[in-house]
Amino acid sequence: MLLAGTGVAVHAEVIGSVDTAFILIGPDHKIVVEAYDDPKVAGVTCYVSRAKTGGIKGAIGLAVDKSEASIACRQVGPISFPKPLAQQEEVFNERLSILFKKLRIVRVVDAKRNALVYLTYSDRLIDGSPQNSVTAVPVDRATIIPLK
Repeated sequence: MLLAGTGVAVHAEVIGSVDTAFILIGPDHKIVVEAYDDPKVAGVTCYVSRAKTGGIKGAIGLAVDKSEASIACRQVGPISFPKPLAQQEEVFNERLSILFKKLRIVRVVDAKRNALVYLTYSDRLIDGSPQNSVTAVPVDRATIIPLK
């Protein structure tokens, strides 16, 4: 997974998984839970759960994972901002198929409520999916979110 626009690799930490279907040859279909630390906001981690296709295609990386994903971002330490943030920015993306399909996570700053809103969705080269999930992390009013 890359930090959008920087070329810097951001790696998901797999927190856990559950099997959803037994596959005779290759890994089972499963739901995985991964943690992503926001690279531009210290103290915020996003947890994403998503389907991962098993079988032979899944084992060799040719499977197309489903578009459904769920996200929950939480404060896991003191929140700080090393640099000002863009009002809206893609912070993570990960391929869901060998070609054309990506899972994306976008951060939006809600300055009026002093909160960070995270949206996850998937897209394709031709058409994306309207399925999405959103979460918000409130920031203490004493800490102003710096904007570019």
